[in-house]
Amino acid sequence: MVPNQEVPHTTVLEGINEVCDSEPSLPVRIPRSGLEATNALGAAYTLCGLALTAGGLVLASASATGLWILGQVLLGLAFLQWFSLLHEAGHGILFRTRRWNLLAGGMAGFFSLIPFRSWCIVHASHHRWTGWKDLDSSSAILAPRERGPLELGLWNLAWRTGLPLFSLVYRWSNFWNPGRFERFHPGQGRAAAARAAGHLLIHGALVAWVGPRELAVLVGPGLLLGLALQDLILLSQHTHIPTPSSGGMPVSPLSGRDQASFTRSIALPRWLGVGLLCGIGEHELHHAYPQVPGYRLHRVPATPARRLPALTFLREAKRLRGEDFLFGDATARSRTPG
Repeated sequence: MVPNQEVPHTTVLEGINEVCDSEPSLPVRIPRSGLEATNALGAAYTLCGLALTAGGLVLASASATGLWILGQVLLGLAFLQWFSLLHEAGHGILFRTRRWNLLAGGMAGFFSLIPFRSWCIVHASHHRWTGWKDLDSSSAILAPRERGPLELGLWNLAWRTGLPLFSLVYRWSNFWNPGRFERFHPGQGRAAAARAAGHLLIHGALVAWVGPRELAVLVGPGLLLGLALQDLILLSQHTHIPTPSSGGMPVSPLSGRDQASFTRSIALPRWLGVGLLCGIGEHELHHAYPQVPGYRLHRVPATPARRLPALTFLREAKRLRGEDFLFGDATARSRTPG
């Protein structure tokens, strides 16, 4: 090694990229028995979310600082869990029964600050276009383009400090921006605007009832914590994996198993990954088998190629500047649009 030569900071993440080619390593078929959604488990997860939220609010209302801090931690976990329940209900796999998925999805959307129907549309498009960065509205935020020093500086600052800039931009661009919604989902921009307006009325009424300052003290830090945790979850799934853009050429959607090659999994403790977050870390398996509830994915007889321990991923990703981690995977694999 040449003295003083800078050592690349992406040894683990890029090492996995190098050994994972475009050929899926997951089985074509998996057993159906034991992988079904159940109303009992769907109810248990939903009640857990409600209990965490209620417990967090009770503790956050206490005058003792220690109890208030504990309440914010519980609220942060609750907001993270509601996001995972939004995902499962949007796929129709939290409950076996459709109407229960719709009810739980509506509640989860309220707590996640995402209109449920808009989530279903955007996330269905994500599962159609994963593998083409510019066509997937969820990843198009990070698609290659010219970015000025101010924008890059903001991303670097947010990544270094843990401020949840990505979760905020993700929400605004995908669910609260009717013009962009119309661009990626033609003919549905007005309906998305109406849903966003309905959410604003409900949340506005809550702010008016509780009071802006009181609500900020009651749930503000917990919400910020929940969004910061969601940042890490969202950015673990597809970011810093070489993914091509269509370049405006006509392309075909990839199969779920092929999409897994453009996806990363993180291994969480069972009580957290399955017990609280419905298997949200097993993203390769989820793309390959989206019909399987997240709380059943650990039973799938397959080993994802890009699964990393959560702390390993966090350590390696945080060694990079925000602009390098978020936008530094523009070198696409050798796949020709068409």
